[in-house]
Amino acid sequence: MKTVDKLIIPGWLIPVVPEGRVLENHALGMSADRIAGIWPAAELGEVVAGEIIELPGHALLPGLINCHGHAAMSLLRGYAEDQPLKAWLEQSIWPLESALVSEDFVRDGVNLAMVEMIRAGVTCYSDMYHFPNITAECCLQAGLRCQLTFPIFDFPGAWGSGAQDYINKGLALRDDYKHSELLRVVFGPHAPYTVARPVLEKIATLASELDIPVHIHLHETAQEVADEVAATGSRPLHTLFKLGLLGPRTQCVHMTELNGEDIALLANSGAHVVHCPNSNMKLASGICPVVELQSAGINVALGTDSAASNNNLNMLGEMRGAGMLAKLSGRDAAALPADRLLSMATINGARAMGREADLGSLETGKLADLIALDLTTPECRPLYQPISQLIYAGNASQVTHSWVAGKTLMSQRQLQTLNVEQVSAHADAWQARISQFRADA
Repeated sequence: MKTVDKLIIPGWLIPVVPEGRVLENHALGMSADRIAGIWPAAELGEVVAGEIIELPGHALLPGLINCHGHAAMSLLRGYAEDQPLKAWLEQSIWPLESALVSEDFVRDGVNLAMVEMIRAGVTCYSDMYHFPNITAECCLQAGLRCQLTFPIFDFPGAWGSGAQDYINKGLALRDDYKHSELLRVVFGPHAPYTVARPVLEKIATLASELDIPVHIHLHETAQEVADEVAATGSRPLHTLFKLGLLGPRTQCVHMTELNGEDIALLANSGAHVVHCPNSNMKLASGICPVVELQSAGINVALGTDSAASNNNLNMLGEMRGAGMLAKLSGRDAAALPADRLLSMATINGARAMGREADLGSLETGKLADLIALDLTTPECRPLYQPISQLIYAGNASQVTHSWVAGKTLMSQRQLQTLNVEQVSAHADAWQARISQFRADA
């Protein structure tokens, strides 16, 4: 006999590994924070469970991994619209952040983002923003898994006085949480155009010595690439390579402007790409060549970017956007099939973070980070292919349950660790302050 804490019996079980597999008449057991086993219905007589959760008509799958975002910026959702990236940052976002970002701003913004992400099936996310120490506290209270990419800029900001101050504070934060199962702290140099070459070189040395990943905006627009070439004669990706910052620990975010040499360099380096299709489309930044990257053997994960530029944190929509964009840009209806898109939002994200041994798929021994979606709604009928239905017909409101490390974060759409009304009230209060700032500007 096998004893488990919880036994979940869904309509469909989608393990992600192997890609494309859908299991019917199977159940998954959890014990403590791990997946204890997956069994066909015929073998359930040999399983004793402390709690049985029956979810007919639901799909059970790994929690979605949002590989890039700025959670606190959820308070800026819809604040600056219809602008290209450079103007959006320099004329709208950075002036407001200089005036208003504080620990309270980050706390309330992160809580708002976590409510949205949990309700949309995200169980792990990567965050790059000021006051990552506050984000860490919020994640631990909510029970949501996070890769904290502490920001590094050359210039002063809300959290630091300059590059060395950011690095010192970030490494101290890493020491604080080096034994945390929920949190991983990594380097977050903002971009090659906001961090000087000597600082990037220093980060490369520290990342290698301490075996810490590096998360960086890179090749986000054609202008960024052109400016780097004009200034140094080298494309940003090649600059990172020469500085020793491009390798298997590097997470390259956006990557919309790539040529054949760039793709070959990425493939040889073992670096990962984080594709943010909806944000890139909304800011008119460009298109990441996902199919070409994957054909070269490069791991590609998905991220939402911030709600200030997306304007949501819905990874189901991100999968749909990535699929549609690849099909249209490549004039190929077979580009990025549904099972590949689901891998990008789960196991590929885990791989980019260096956590594929524990996260990203439903396998015995892995951490019990999983979600359930109701596929019985009229929008999902009739149902022929569950994975495709999730991506192209599903929506965030169909996520009914969420578990992280075996702990229930949401049950029947009811959040267990966050107070939605309180979080919403704080967001409304910030809306009033931000609107006044805009009026006074």
